[in-house]
Amino acid sequence: MRIATWNVNSITARLPRLLAWLENTGTDVLCVQETKSTLEQFPSDALRELGYEAAVNATGRWNGVALISRVGLDDVVKGLPGGPEYEGVEEPRAISATCGGARVWSVYVPNGREVTHDHYAYKLRWLEALRVAVAEDSAGERPFAVLGDFNVAPTDQDVWDPALFEGATHVTPAERDALAALREGGLSDVMPRPLKYDQPYTFWDYRELRFPKNRGMRIDLVYGNGPFTAAVKDSYVDREERKGKGASDHAPVVVDLDL
Repeated sequence: MRIATWNVNSITARLPRLLAWLENTGTDVLCVQETKSTLEQFPSDALRELGYEAAVNATGRWNGVALISRVGLDDVVKGLPGGPEYEGVEEPRAISATCGGARVWSVYVPNGREVTHDHYAYKLRWLEALRVAVAEDSAGERPFAVLGDFNVAPTDQDVWDPALFEGATHVTPAERDALAALREGGLSDVMPRPLKYDQPYTFWDYRELRFPKNRGMRIDLVYGNGPFTAAVKDSYVDREERKGKGASDHAPVVVDLDL
């Protein structure tokens, strides 16, 4: 089975590339973040023509997550059970389903904006709610993984220049402690191979030629439980998909499993 995660930064803008990528890579399950679409705008028909079905949690212009699968979508749960609201709204940031032999979550963790911002405190509450929500599956015997844009770089090695991020979100001890708490519950970080350079960055800002200069971050993660990680044969960042006109600022992270 091939499972991937990809922050597409608007599924409408990325649709031609997305369809071509799915067809070329033979991906079985794709976890999507930042659809930036309503349910009506989501391209379910185009995906169906390629043999995929989709489960979508999206409400409009911002956020939005989805699971795209050609190996089944059972027991779909939209949203983060017990998750916090932001400014009175439950944002569409999580969706889960059973796909083939694995239980899979697609998550888009809040950005946090600035350490002093209310969104940062919301981010930490959201990550704690995620830890609680996945605890049973994390410790279970069924292959299970949480994939998505976590908006946290787990270590300094996951940032192209840690000094530039000092005092900023994505690298604070509290955010990294939240990821550590997920791991302590039975999940492990599936580290992908870089297809170029030494570090498997997954995100490069559009500004300042950051992609050609490889000034990136690893914030798109795959956290799997023991049965999931035991089945991993390979994992890599598809850096090629970040190239060219009309690319997302994130690259897909691909995991091949013996499932």
